[in-house]
Amino acid sequence: MNPHPNEWAIKHRADSCAVTQRPFVAGEYFYTLLYHGADGYRREDLSEQAWQNRNENIRPFSFWKSRYEPLPTKPAEPVPKENAEQLFRRLIASDSPPASACYVLAAMLERKRVLKQVKTESRDGGRRVLMYEQGSTGDVFIVPDP
Repeated sequence: MNPHPNEWAIKHRADSCAVTQRPFVAGEYFYTLLYHGADGYRREDLSEQAWQNRNENIRPFSFWKSRYEPLPTKPAEPVPKENAEQLFRRLIASDSPPASACYVLAAMLERKRVLKQVKTESRDGGRRVLMYEQGSTGDVFIVPDP
């Protein structure tokens, strides 16, 4: 039988055995079996124990042996955009905003394209201030350069 590419919906590897329901552990070998039926392809991931105890009369369309490695966890953003912006807004609105923290947060938000530096000015005593604009709201923030 010649399978058509449209008949196969990609199924991701399971994290547990289809027969025993036991979760796979890192480094464990398991078997992937593909069956072709009237509804298309069906995938089963079996532990070695389930593979050895299977009914050999039921032949899969294809099978292979793999080593289970859990998917790497998605690294969390050090500070999510929303929280960093909220912290920046809270600090900049305080009576005496910490210059260094505001500067670092503004630079981080600029890098994430939340803020855009629109101007740099020198104030009394040669101290520089950076002017940032928040693109979606148009809010302007004046951040002293520490």
